[in-house]
Amino acid sequence: MQAHDILAWLKQNPAFFDDYADDVAEIYVPHSHRGQAISLAERQLLTLRDKNRALELRLGELLQFGEENDLISERLHRLSVDLMQAQDLASIVGTLEFHLKERFQVPQVALRLWLPSDSNLREFAPVGDAARKLAANLVSPYCGPYVTDEVQAWFDDAQNLKSFAQFALRTGEEPFGLLVMASDDVERFYPDMGTLYLQRLADLVSAAIRRVTPLVDAPLAVDGEAY
Repeated sequence: MQAHDILAWLKQNPAFFDDYADDVAEIYVPHSHRGQAISLAERQLLTLRDKNRALELRLGELLQFGEENDLISERLHRLSVDLMQAQDLASIVGTLEFHLKERFQVPQVALRLWLPSDSNLREFAPVGDAARKLAANLVSPYCGPYVTDEVQAWFDDAQNLKSFAQFALRTGEEPFGLLVMASDDVERFYPDMGTLYLQRLADLVSAAIRRVTPLVDAPLAVDGEAY
């Protein structure tokens, strides 16, 4: 008889342990760590304690995740309220930078827009074809260590930045901007991190910017020419 046969039989006959309680109590098995013999009942108790400890650790992790999500939701809510109160693009940009740097503790933020505007804000600085194509390909936020040379040049002290979060700004199919957050901590924006809140942030910022800018499609740049 194999071990799995014995296990299957015991599962099918749970009354065995009641019928032979005294005999079971006399069975001793090796302790998993100490190397000494303990009763079967003690071994089962240790197993239950180990499982309980693992469940407590898992519960602690879930509670921590819940608290972190609550904090992010609260910060995102405050950002939403302030963006709704902003009356022009300069106020929106200032509000966004304040919240990202002071509330979300993002070291560096870069925003570029290619909407029709006579604004002299740095966010309207000329953007190359590569950045526009990058935005068009970002169907969801990207997190990781890589950015293009052009995007990297948007930051101060760029050589010390180790991780980035990039997402396109759009209210329709075509993107009209690119928002990039950067950190010198390689673990701040890592490839496998969740992007739910980043996507919500992208939607929020996109809607806020579109609210105060002309609803005219930006010209498409192809090989350096506008059409």
